[in-house]
Amino acid sequence: MMSSLSNVSEMLERNLELFAGKRLLVCGLLEDDLPLLLRPHVATMTLFTTDYSYYRRYRPLLGEGILFGHRLPDDASYDALLLLLPKAKQEGQYLMAMAAPLLTPGADLLIAGDNKGGINGADKLLAPYGEKPLKRDSARRASLYHSELSKPVSPFDIEQWVGRYRCELEGRALEIHALPGVFSAAELDNGSRLLLQHLPPLSGRVLDFGCGAGVLGCAMGLSHPGIELELVDINALALESSRRTLAANGVAARVYPSDVYSDIQGSYAHLISNPPFHAGLKTFYAATETFLADARSYLQPGGALTIVANAFLRYQPILQQGFRHTDTVADDRRFRIYHCHQ
Repeated sequence: MMSSLSNVSEMLERNLELFAGKRLLVCGLLEDDLPLLLRPHVATMTLFTTDYSYYRRYRPLLGEGILFGHRLPDDASYDALLLLLPKAKQEGQYLMAMAAPLLTPGADLLIAGDNKGGINGADKLLAPYGEKPLKRDSARRASLYHSELSKPVSPFDIEQWVGRYRCELEGRALEIHALPGVFSAAELDNGSRLLLQHLPPLSGRVLDFGCGAGVLGCAMGLSHPGIELELVDINALALESSRRTLAANGVAARVYPSDVYSDIQGSYAHLISNPPFHAGLKTFYAATETFLADARSYLQPGGALTIVANAFLRYQPILQQGFRHTDTVADDRRFRIYHCHQ
């Protein structure tokens, strides 16, 4: 039974002939059953996703046809690429640069996206790879552009896509490494800075939930070198960024994907988070609300949860349901720091 399709997928459903008999690579903003719609029409199909939640959902249906990670393996060849335009412009450029060396000369280059999501920039995105694209369709508030790979392609070098910056926390300089589209990719956000200023004393097993570029985890590891530190995220680009940030600053930690608590085992002395609330073009709270509602089950006796949240987010009622004590330890009108314990 096909689940409801996004407006982009509904538009693509009108253009299935473009994929007929192709060795198709699909990447970008995957969010529905589009692969199941495409599969009967192609010769082969490989999905590449940086979203662990999507990977977990579709792995039973697609088997080895779906890949999760921060980069594609370079031992395959495709004659068509469908890029579902991600929210971050630079992430789209990253995916194109990574996929292009795996395409045969003359391969179809197809880019689809929401009209509010930057799809009008398809010309610039495709310019390094082919001639001016044709606009194949515009429907359901979405558009589809089509070109062919007609220009020479350089081998993919991930180091060219790693952004680096330095920030100072409590007199200590940190070097942050981040891939495109990752939270805190360009600078330390004010919410994380406020959280780091109001962390409780840390000991034992500590989880950084939604680790982004690894700023929080790195700072905690440096200021509390005795902790057993773990970092999780659903975004493979964030996980790789965190690994690089930790390595650059000499911090040891376990970094791995988890869809909220899906891959987490055992309990913690501290759960620390600047929790995400955006996904794609939409505001999305479900993962964070699940994280907060179930947090008590993953804390050791005497353990505590400390988070930062935008002041307008209604997280306090969820926290008060799960914890006897929910304290607002800082509030600068933009962000609030909540500390919760039994």
